[in-house]
Amino acid sequence: MITKSMEIKIPEGLDPSTIALFIQIASQYDSKVYVQVDEKKVNAKSLMGMMTLGIPQGGEINVIADGDDESEAVDHIQQYLNNGR
Repeated sequence: MITKSMEIKIPEGLDPSTIALFIQIASQYDSKVYVQVDEKKVNAKSLMGMMTLGIPQGGEINVIADGDDESEAVDHIQQYLNNGR
């Protein structure tokens, strides 16, 4: 299991369109992927869960991945959050 703190650098923050792309990235991996903000932890592959977080640009999240491809999943998510791609 990997847990990594990340800053949202996408100018829009995590709005509906950027959340959809985030979910597509997380869903590419077999690992279980979660996003935690304070005490709230949601499945990163769940649109409804991710929408409840309301994370602005510059916000901090913890990404937690557990599985065979956890390292690749965390790296890809961090790349997306840094530049929106």
